[in-house]
Amino acid sequence: MTAQHITIAAFANKLTALKQVRFSGRILLQGPLGQLWTFYVYMGRILYATGGVHSVRRWQRNLAAYGVKIDLKQLRQLVSEISGGASDGSSNCWEYQLLCSWVQQQRITREQVVKMIQTIIMEVLFDVIQALQVTCEVQQENPLSPQLVLIDAEQAITEAQKIWQTWKAAKISDIFPDQAPVIKQAEQLQQKTSGTVYQSLTTLLNGQRSLRDIGFQTKRNVTEVTRSLLPYIEAGVVELINIPDLSLAIAAPHQEPTPSQSVVQKPLVACVDDSPLVCQTMGKILTAGGYQILAVQDSMRAIATLLARKPELIFLDLVMPNTNGYEICTQLRKVSAFRDTPIIILTGNDGIIDRVRAKMVGATDFLGKPVDAETVLAVTNKYLKHLKDADLVVG
Repeated sequence: MTAQHITIAAFANKLTALKQVRFSGRILLQGPLGQLWTFYVYMGRILYATGGVHSVRRWQRNLAAYGVKIDLKQLRQLVSEISGGASDGSSNCWEYQLLCSWVQQQRITREQVVKMIQTIIMEVLFDVIQALQVTCEVQQENPLSPQLVLIDAEQAITEAQKIWQTWKAAKISDIFPDQAPVIKQAEQLQQKTSGTVYQSLTTLLNGQRSLRDIGFQTKRNVTEVTRSLLPYIEAGVVELINIPDLSLAIAAPHQEPTPSQSVVQKPLVACVDDSPLVCQTMGKILTAGGYQILAVQDSMRAIATLLARKPELIFLDLVMPNTNGYEICTQLRKVSAFRDTPIIILTGNDGIIDRVRAKMVGATDFLGKPVDAETVLAVTNKYLKHLKDADLVVG
């Protein structure tokens, strides 16, 4: 079936339709930042879900929650055996196969596996919901076997949406739970906390654990963990960074990567606008133009989010609830990280007074609404062409 761009509501409707026709197979989703998720379905019900930024971390973390710990070396070997030599496990759903094998060996109970799968599906659905819009492709094929659990898709999405609403209510909607906090200003953090708290934070916030990992380690809800760190993030004392998943590839002798092995890092462009339509439109335009997009709809959280992700260019709406583009631009220019970042003001009122004031607060350029693809890409390429031409490589 051809891939389609759909909203989360449309995805929920699609799952309902697949349940009615008792579909078995896979549903492949792709997010606006290139995330890939897979839902395995049997007779219209969800068997398993995987993918996203940290599929291996997620699986290992949830397995440990039920007392089964496995080191990465052992896991790589098992995955290689299951996958017939494909050490990255790409040929099949090794996660599910290992769980089935361990239930049969009585290494873990069926009840524990059911709870683990339910938690994993919730995490994946949360990430899909946070993506706002996805590309969906349905592939009919033989289902995973045996069927350890059958999850009602409608109920699962309803539960995941409740978790998402709680996340939004905590004013952290622009933070991704797979991001890792790291201390940026140690002295300032020490001044803001007690000795005991500071010692604990220096151990946890080492840039190696995601917010979800920290929640598991401290036995706290990831929402509570993130909310408790928010004041430090907003103050610039703690920074959120993107960390890689655990690798299943068996290490080979070190060699310099060839061009075909290199991973090109697309420049990150932020769009701060309270309109979901504008953010989605900008997302489509910029993604098609070879950029990553960071959509920020909560103007009160804009500066903290931008500090956490550090985009190379910012499109900033002029008129928003609670604050405006002038105020945000003024604050951003006071932060050293954004002193030279191109900031493009977005507005439907393209007047000379607005242009002059935008320049006074440090805006780089001005773009009228409604936006069109040609103009958006022309402005973006004008300021970021040097980054695309450089073909930034992540080693």
